[in-house]
Amino acid sequence: MTNKPQTADSSSSFPALVQEFFSHYIVDQRALSPHTVAAYRDTFKLFLAFTQKQLGILPTALKLTDFTADLVLEFLDHLEQERHNTVRSRNARLAALRAFLKFASHRDMASLHIITQALGVPMKRYERPMLGFLSREEILAVIGNSGTTWISQRDHLLLALLYNTGARVSEIIRVQVADVVIDGAACVHLHGKGRKQRSVPLWKTTVLTIKAWLRLNSQMNADSALLPNRKGQTMTRSNVKLRLNLAVQSASKHLAGLTKRKISPHIIRHTTAMHLLQSGVDISVIALWLGHESTAMTHMYVEADLAMKEVALAKLQEPDTKFQRYKAPDALMQFLETL
Repeated sequence: MTNKPQTADSSSSFPALVQEFFSHYIVDQRALSPHTVAAYRDTFKLFLAFTQKQLGILPTALKLTDFTADLVLEFLDHLEQERHNTVRSRNARLAALRAFLKFASHRDMASLHIITQALGVPMKRYERPMLGFLSREEILAVIGNSGTTWISQRDHLLLALLYNTGARVSEIIRVQVADVVIDGAACVHLHGKGRKQRSVPLWKTTVLTIKAWLRLNSQMNADSALLPNRKGQTMTRSNVKLRLNLAVQSASKHLAGLTKRKISPHIIRHTTAMHLLQSGVDISVIALWLGHESTAMTHMYVEADLAMKEVALAKLQEPDTKFQRYKAPDALMQFLETL
């Protein structure tokens, strides 16, 4: 049954629309991931708190006509100036508000003019920082050896999988034993953003590490987390970041340059992508490897690689040659004069 446009009434009041947006539209109809739903929820909590302070109106008393372009712009300025959010975070909050406004525009025609103006608030351009990544020597030092303890062997597999797959932290901590194929064409099934799934091949060394890990943890079943915490539960993002920091500290004893680097799990993802690119892997394959929706997102690695080449070129001494101005023959000059 399709949703028909409505005029302003109790069913299309602002509170009712927000509840329908979160309870049915983005979950049942759009099937957005829990992570995206949580991000949208946090945006609305911030927006409603700001609106109550700014307009002196309780969230339950708000109307769509209060949802003006000026209010949206003031909220975005508040995020940047008072909460010190980055432009990227600001744009993400705006994307959530836009999603709601587009939804509401089909349900409250009386407020369509106000909604259209609010939808006209643009995303803000920003300079993308240079991508950071590790050299081959650095990433191997961070991964290190498996060690003899349960924790050290888990951390070794964790970092090896992050580098092998280029996975996001959210993807790697959700890997279960059943997601790993170690016989035949070895691969791991990753559950990515927006419920998208992809399979990434595994190196032989990674397969051997996984086999040794599964032998050590023979009690694991198909539904068990491949990389659990000490309690047997799924690791958290903060837990992964902590283990990586400890690995970097250990590796910095042999590579002092690592102490000056800010290395996050996402840097390992960038490292995988850059090493694939530098090895001659096609950008479309890298996009599939990383789970990007299009090669446009992956193109930033090409730009980063070119920037590094320019830096390297600048260190070379230029040849001492003089440029001779080109003199066109008379016939060509005459032709150009006729244009």
